[in-house]
Amino acid sequence: MLPGVRTAALGAVEVPGSPYSVRVLQEGYSEAQPDGRLRADGSVTLVRGPLTALVDTGGPWDRRRLPALLAAQGLRPADVTHVLCTHGHSDHAGNINLFPEATLLVGFDLSRGAGLYLPHGLARGQPYVLEPGRLEVLPTPGHTGAHVSVAVHGTALGTVVVAGDLFEREGDEDAWRELSEDPARQEASRRRVLAMADVIVPGHGPPFRVFREWGAGDVPLGGGTPGGEPEGDEGPGERPLGTSLGKGQD
Repeated sequence: MLPGVRTAALGAVEVPGSPYSVRVLQEGYSEAQPDGRLRADGSVTLVRGPLTALVDTGGPWDRRRLPALLAAQGLRPADVTHVLCTHGHSDHAGNINLFPEATLLVGFDLSRGAGLYLPHGLARGQPYVLEPGRLEVLPTPGHTGAHVSVAVHGTALGTVVVAGDLFEREGDEDAWRELSEDPARQEASRRRVLAMADVIVPGHGPPFRVFREWGAGDVPLGGGTPGGEPEGDEGPGERPLGTSLGKGQD
């Protein structure tokens, strides 16, 4: 872990908040097999508030499981307004066909409805803002060139970042490098997220807390102010650094 930053297991699947809460519906995993193969599936996370967003959809082998996970939260696939896939690998974007009416983002590929593709600034380093100051998609390239993470601001624990494979799991250290298309860019993206996140949901492990131990006036890891335009006609949003509060609840 970087100097001035420590982490700890969240110990819960949900971070409450208003207007947005975050709940991990499926905890991702990655298990090396004795014959050299890898068994893995991605985390699936529900962001619930004025918009209902699903971050990653698991692999196609989860096609029947995913609607059941949503039903346990009182939702149907048609209730999901946004499906935000951190990248296009099959264990993260394998069930996008279950959500034909949702606004759909796969990496930097944004569409809505029957093949209508929408402009945005992710490839230029600009966030895709869904609700200013509350919910935005951040470009976090490295694992893939068009990798993104989803930031949820203002929860009970501060800022939650659903990070896909930017972080494999807590304490992944250098293990993530083996699967990275561009380790240098991924290292930079990781530093930016560690500078702003209070909770991280990784791609293949349980969520974890982030504690920054430098002085209150110091932001040494590349944190900055947000950019980008919201989905509607509003102006640019703000990205306050979240404040670490008490532990979340199941």
